[in-house]
Amino acid sequence: MECTRCGACCVAPDIAALDKPLGMRCPHLSEENLCTVYDRRPEVCRSYQPDEVCRLIEAPTLDERVQKYLDLFELGPEAAALRQSGCASMRRARGSL
Repeated sequence: MECTRCGACCVAPDIAALDKPLGMRCPHLSEENLCTVYDRRPEVCRSYQPDEVCRLIEAPTLDERVQKYLDLFELGPEAAALRQSGCASMRRARGSL
């Protein structure tokens, strides 16, 4: 499967290499949903390959795609709690859960 550049993989999952919590937008994701540090992105981002999950979460907007991802993995309540707390660090988020 070819990447659609939808941005969901840069928002929905937590990314330890970037200390990015679950459901929070990566600080390197542009308004156009493109990586602003693409040439020096972490290995976890470099090795990511689009798969069936990308098809399962297809939706018109990034917010809808992210919500579908979180629902698919039953992570909606955890992500909502993190957003509500304003936690911008994955390490701090993991310590508080």
